[in-house]
Amino acid sequence: MQTSDFYYALPQELIAQTPMADRAASRLLIYDRSARSVTDGVFSDVLAQLRPGDVLVRNTTRVIPARLFAAREDTGGRMEFLLLERLEGDEWKCLARPARRARSGYRYVVNDELWISVEGETDAEGGRRIRLHYDGIFEEVLDRAGQVPLPPYITERLDDPERYQTVYARERGSAAAPTAGLHFTDSLLSDIRAMGVDIVDVLLHVGLGTFRPVSAERVEDHRMHAEYYEVSADAAARINAARKNGGRIVAVGTTSARTLESVADEAGVVHARSGWTSIFITPGYRFRAVDALITNFHLPESTLLMLVSALSSREEMLRVYAHAVEERYRFFSFGDAMMIV
Repeated sequence: MQTSDFYYALPQELIAQTPMADRAASRLLIYDRSARSVTDGVFSDVLAQLRPGDVLVRNTTRVIPARLFAAREDTGGRMEFLLLERLEGDEWKCLARPARRARSGYRYVVNDELWISVEGETDAEGGRRIRLHYDGIFEEVLDRAGQVPLPPYITERLDDPERYQTVYARERGSAAAPTAGLHFTDSLLSDIRAMGVDIVDVLLHVGLGTFRPVSAERVEDHRMHAEYYEVSADAAARINAARKNGGRIVAVGTTSARTLESVADEAGVVHARSGWTSIFITPGYRFRAVDALITNFHLPESTLLMLVSALSSREEMLRVYAHAVEERYRFFSFGDAMMIV
């Protein structure tokens, strides 16, 4: 497959720049794979698509204020660091911009509480290994020094950073939000529980892959960056029990889907594990754990568009996306949602 096979034309004005005033007020496109049918609705229609006995699996990661703006200690030259992965202690993998100026041994001052030393390079383009130097409690220092990193296609200021967090975000560690979950409210989740759907939490910290386009001409040549995940024994038991009793596993977002597929065996049994996954799901992949998916609309030629295409086919998903463009759906992180059943 060629990466260009996953291109589609998107008018710039359909890229959502701000979140809806009401999280659950977005539109919902429902795609039925068996009937190959498309239905236009609103996000609360997700209730009609769920059944008692189903399991809704969500990712409880929380975005950290991972974007740091700093000045070189001796020259005052400006540098931007994007924290991606904590290594040991206060060492991190990050992206630096402009990377060519972030050389080993240089020191950068963020504010009166925090400065950065560049320790070396990583295998990623623009990647650097840095050490953070501070006094006090790290989380509190970072909250004061950093900014929540928004994707580059969002150019408007976000007045409330919590709108780039899900209402159930808990474990800090992501460089980007699992955006399908942004549509859920506490009230909607209560309604889902009340109808007999179990809500199960897993964890995947969203990392470098979110910021890296597919640069390889052939899809098969692309290499995913590893991301940390956790699936507890309780979560695995509840998911397996639901499937045994005829319930469906409905993943909220591609991060939840990738986590489940990383820990499921050939029989579809989900196992409790933690570790690093670089699973790359493309058309032809046989899903083991995921029966349905709630997701947003993804960038052309992205690994996420390839993943959702694997639930049907490339041709069928591009047809669905063409419908979404024609119907003026809002795209990407703050955009509308799609449910594939």
